[in-house]
Amino acid sequence: MSSSANAPVVVIGAGPAGLTAAYDLTRRGVPTIVFEQDGQVGGLAKTVVYKGFRFDIGGHRFFTKASSVRELWRELIGNDLLERPRLSRIYYRGRFFDYPLKASNVLANIGPLTSIAVLASYLRACLAPIDPERSFEDWICNRFGRRLFDMFFRSYTEKVWGIPCGEIGAEWAAQRIRGLSLRTAAINMLRPGGRSAIRTLADAFEYPRLGPGMMWEACRDQVAQAGGRVALGARIVELARDANAVTAVVVDVNGERRVQPASHVISTMPLRDLVSRMAPAAPATVRQAADRLKYRDFLTVALVVDQADVFPDNWIYIHDPSVRVGRVQNFKNWSLDMVPDPTLTCLGLEYFCTSGDGLWAMDDDALVELAARELDAIGLVRRDRVLDGTVVRVHKAYPVYDAGYRDAIAQVREWAERFTNLQLVGRNGMHKYNNQDHSMLTARLAVRNVFGERHDLWAVNADDEYHEDGGERATSSAQRCVPQRIRAENG
Repeated sequence: MSSSANAPVVVIGAGPAGLTAAYDLTRRGVPTIVFEQDGQVGGLAKTVVYKGFRFDIGGHRFFTKASSVRELWRELIGNDLLERPRLSRIYYRGRFFDYPLKASNVLANIGPLTSIAVLASYLRACLAPIDPERSFEDWICNRFGRRLFDMFFRSYTEKVWGIPCGEIGAEWAAQRIRGLSLRTAAINMLRPGGRSAIRTLADAFEYPRLGPGMMWEACRDQVAQAGGRVALGARIVELARDANAVTAVVVDVNGERRVQPASHVISTMPLRDLVSRMAPAAPATVRQAADRLKYRDFLTVALVVDQADVFPDNWIYIHDPSVRVGRVQNFKNWSLDMVPDPTLTCLGLEYFCTSGDGLWAMDDDALVELAARELDAIGLVRRDRVLDGTVVRVHKAYPVYDAGYRDAIAQVREWAERFTNLQLVGRNGMHKYNNQDHSMLTARLAVRNVFGERHDLWAVNADDEYHEDGGERATSSAQRCVPQRIRAENG
């Protein structure tokens, strides 16, 4: 079997990256087919509907400095993209802390003695910083001191990743919370007008009126209208290859296997799975490297609450180790149209887990009861106010930045780049903690590569570019010339 210039481009995955690639390809008249394993589009950015209540998987803010991404959002849903103020707080040991930090609120909550202890811990870190910074714990302690690390970072971070902070790479912190330190937080607390000076934070964002899935359902429809095809319930079984190219993709749809020849493949599937499904098999060293890549799974318990107003935040971070929930979303505060009855509220309690562990294995009724009890324990909602609930489980929601992951990625990437018609995009496709806009940028640049341009997709959201700042700089850095891997076969 050999690849053909007349075969369609195959896009694996119908999340933000995959659908963006399909949108751009079909706009250029390129025959395109998208294979998606799930029964609906959107990937991690889909919107789930339960008895008329709408909720998303983690809360998806639409925020970007990349003009091309912003323009695409508007092309797809126009006036249905709402502007929303950001309001979030941290819950820690019975108290709520404003986030971004406010001096009066912090001092009132922790008191003068603890404030002095926090400052002393920070000064110790300034005088004797950890060098070299190898872990997330090292990175945070150097910028905040160990006292604040123990108060506000350890519990939540270990809930998310399921491993000690000392085993999480420092590059994750550098990428996600660039520019934030105790000094900048203190400056921010004292700024007139309360606007954030911290590059980590944005005080407003946009959000689709009916949730993020609205965006990707519109994108699917546009792809179909332009002649593309989005196949749901299509599981990738195999990627047939020769020495230099992927020649076809084998999919299973309702138990039937189909071989789809491909001129190019743009993949958003988890990198570990991509390697395992190559045929002939990848070399043993590459398979071993891919097997070292780890993922964190996720579940949302959506609760219907008999209460019109619960709290004003979009979401609350739960840093308290006494409960297992990591974050609580109030979807009504993202958009009023997420809730069908204004006298009720829908809250999403987020639990970070690993497929097969105790949380993941709990039945849905037990998880709903756990979430309702924890809402009561935190003091947000009384247990008897919870009317109903449902559970959504998500595999491979977070690529893990543990010790050794960088070397494993480098090995897999070096091997994958020998295939002249294969490009990896998106969060799981690159095993990179991209936000939605960065995933879209990788997809848009991948399409331009199909037409002979030369863009380094791995430069998008590089560690020195924070996810809510410098999006345009990330785009320009992605335009540096690299050895051309894709030759134009269309247009």
